[in-house]
Formats: sequence, C-alpha cells, structure tokens
Amino acid sequence: MRRYSCALATMTIACIAGLALAPPVWAQEDTQATAGAAALTVTVTKPQISRWPVLIPASGRLAAWHEAVIAAEVSGLRIIDVKADVGTAVKKGDLLVQFAAETAQAELEQQQASVEQAEADLEEATANANRARGLAGSGAISSQKTTEYLIAERKAKAALASSQAALVSAQLTLGRTKVYANDDGVISERSASLGKVVTAGDELFKLIRQNRIEWQAELPVKRLREIKEGTRAVIPTPLGEVRGEVRLVSPTTSTTNGRAIVYVALKPTEGIPQPKTGILVSGNFEFDPTDALTVPATAVTMRDGFSYVFLLNAKDQPTVTRKRVETGRRQDNRVEILSGLDKAEVVVVSGGAFLADGSVVRVVDGAEAAASEAAK
Repeated sequence: MRRYSCALATMTIACIAGLALAPPVWAQEDTQATAGAAALTVTVTKPQISRWPVLIPASGRLAAWHEAVIAAEVSGLRIIDVKADVGTAVKKGDLLVQFAAETAQAELEQQQASVEQAEADLEEATANANRARGLAGSGAISSQKTTEYLIAERKAKAALASSQAALVSAQLTLGRTKVYANDDGVISERSASLGKVVTAGDELFKLIRQNRIEWQAELPVKRLREIKEGTRAVIPTPLGEVRGEVRLVSPTTSTTNGRAIVYVALKPTEGIPQPKTGILVSGNFEFDPTDALTVPATAVTMRDGFSYVFLLNAKDQPTVTRKRVETGRRQDNRVEILSGLDKAEVVVVSGGAFLADGSVVRVVDGAEAAASEAAK
C-alpha cells in the first residue's frame, strides 16, 4: 500500500510539472497572434535610371559687375540740388547734382575779359613790330628798338595764349558745376547732400554699371579644372531659378582658405526681381546630364553618419536586409545612389526608420499604405 501511494505522488508531481512547462492552447494562440502583429508594414520599389545634370555646389556673395564712382571735380562749391537717390535707375548723361554756379560764372567772365585785353595788346604789339620791320635798315629806327618791338609782339602772343587757356579752364569749371551719370545703371550709394560744400575728389554717388549683378562663387582649387568661361550656373530662389554663365575664373586663390573666386554673370529673369548685392547665396554649376541610379529620398536612412537602404528578401515570410550605400546628387524627392545598390534589387520606400537588419515585414502597395495611415 505504501508503494502505490508513492507512485501516485510521483505521477501527480510529474503532471503538475508538465502543466507548468507546456502552456495551454489559448496561450499558444495569443503568442502566434503577437508574432503576426510584429511584422511592420512597408512599401517597396525598384531603383530607376534617370538623366540628371552634373552639379557642382558652391556659395558666394552677390556683387556688382562693375561699380562706378561719381565724384566732384571742383572745390569750394555748394550743392544746391540733388537729382538722384539710392535705387534710382539712371541713363548715361542724366543730371545728378547741381552746384552753385555764381563763382564759376564770375571767373569765366573775368577770363573772357582777360582774353579781350590780351587780344588788344597783341594787336598793338603786332602793329609796332610790323612798322619796325618796315623801317629796318633805313636808319630811322635803331636795331635795339626793332628788337624790343619784336619781343613785345612775342610776349603779347604768349599772354593771349595764356588767357585763352585760363578761359578754357573757367569754362570747364562752370561745366563741372553739373554732375552727370557716367554710365547706365542704378545708384547703389549716395553721399551727396543738399548744402554740402565739396572739395575735388569727394565721392557723391556709387553706380552699379548697366545694373549688372554677378555671383562671386568660391570653389576649391581641385574643382576649378571643371570650370571654364561659359560654364552654366543656377541659383535657386523662392521665386524661381536665376541663371548665369561664368565670365571669369580668378587667377589667384585666397591665402586663408585656398579657394578661388569664380565670377558668374547673371541673366535677367522675367518675373524675378534683380538680386540684391551683398547677399551670401548658394547655387550650382551645371554640366551635361549623365545617367543616375535613383531611389526615393525616403528609402535612404542615416545611421551613425552613414547612408543605408533596406532590401526586401522575397520569401514566404518577407524580411529585409540593411545595406550601406553611397549617395550623390539630389533632385526633387529622389536621391542618386553611387554605389552599394543594383538596379534589380527591391528597396523599402517607407517604414525604414523603424526597421532593423532581418526584420519581418508585410509588403503593401502605395494606396493601401496611405489608407492604413489615414485609419491611424
């Protein structure tokens, strides 16, 4: 009897242990449901080959093509009228500043009188010299007196020439009481003020010649071999693209950063205002298009400073494999893949941020994925 009791106790303990180790059927069903729910929903696509332009990015400041300085050429005159301000578009020969002309006018009249006096003196000296020449050798006049008359004539001619030169100078001074634009363009700076008394050389205005703006882009020396006169450039703006062409590559480089300046002449673009000088902008130099293997930008994820894509492994239960790639150009919402990806491979477009290498996924098309997101 004692032996049967022990056997029964042993069987009871074994049954209890078995029940503890083997979960019930309902627990197994819940586990399977949980495993099925762990599959992440993704959309996939294959890479596309597109013709994209080759771009070299650069940044630099916008500046005037040439900036002309308009300065005073007279001293001691007062400004009585200013005809232009910053931003004024002017044509060559337009009046910009008027100086008080009374002093210059008086000096001109004085020089005109001096010329008339010198002309009268010359007439008298010429008449005396002619009489002396006529009487030469007759004994009626000494040779010394003849020489004096001839020298007086020469002096009168020199005095007349000097007076005439002074008259021309007075005429120029009077003409300089009006300051004109020396080229077509737009006034970029103004120093002229009403009532100011100027000296010769004082700056009155700065003028952007012909209203031409250029992009002074900086590039490393190693990229200069690809840039030449006529290379196309484009600067994106909120209102559209501003385009231009390289007109000059600087023959020198900066001693601080080793970069050279590439001067790009910008072309006026309809519907886009003229760019403002002094602004630091970024743009690209464009070259002929080449083939590019591209994927949607959402397919590329960044981890630890490197770019990755997830490739689909088509099996009964699809999984993904993480693969490192090298990216290149970007255009709209697509990215060029330089290496690490074959055009026949299938990449995950959305949902990659939550994936890991070997993750189980459920593949849906784009419409189904959008409906799923809307339902959430």
